[in-house]
Amino acid sequence: MFPLKDNIQARTFPIVNIGLIVINIVFFLYQMSYGHKGDQLILAFGFIPARFFAQQAEGWINISRFLPVFSSMFLHANLLHLISNMWFLWIFGDNVEDCMGHGRYFLFFLLCGLASVAAQAIANPQSTIPMIGASGAVSGVLGAYFLTYPQARILTLLPIFILIYLIELPAYFFLGFWFIMQFIEGSLDSLNSQKMVGGGVAFWAHVGGFVAGVLLLQVFRCKDWQRPVIQSKKKIRRIGRR
Repeated sequence: MFPLKDNIQARTFPIVNIGLIVINIVFFLYQMSYGHKGDQLILAFGFIPARFFAQQAEGWINISRFLPVFSSMFLHANLLHLISNMWFLWIFGDNVEDCMGHGRYFLFFLLCGLASVAAQAIANPQSTIPMIGASGAVSGVLGAYFLTYPQARILTLLPIFILIYLIELPAYFFLGFWFIMQFIEGSLDSLNSQKMVGGGVAFWAHVGGFVAGVLLLQVFRCKDWQRPVIQSKKKIRRIGRR
């Protein structure tokens, strides 16, 4: 399932959300300017759990140890990785920012990213693979949206065998299903000892970010917690073959 849009119109201009998207794009272009040496940038500024815990003896006041915790949120492996994260942020982030306010939303985003890094580090403490991407922080935005706009309608692209359908799903179903899939995939990865130090998707970062978004919403609570949502009839349309 892939979201195309929601039916919630933001009342304020999402300057922070757009700013975060622009920052991620700029960072990615900077990565690409390094060519093949971009991997060195990822190694330096991506979060590596094994390296983080190995530096524990150097003390907590160590900038080089904690810098990747934040810089890793703005690095991406490839163009598809960047587009998928930014697309989710574009669809869901403007409404969460609209609800929280600009400054609170920015802090909320960073805290969710921090929580996602912590979750992945605890799940895979021996991993030597750099963890990069905004998906953990974006997952926190999804968690906040899940509670704030559960009845919103998400126009979703749904492939079934050779057919592709457009279907409107309530946000609680779309995001709830997404979270359950992340949890299942993360659990399967944890059972596979080979993936404990390997690459792939950081599913526990997604889970940790989403849970952080749900919990932090109690602190960054929206003033219009139960703002009505314009309902639309559920539609299913076959739009083509693949």
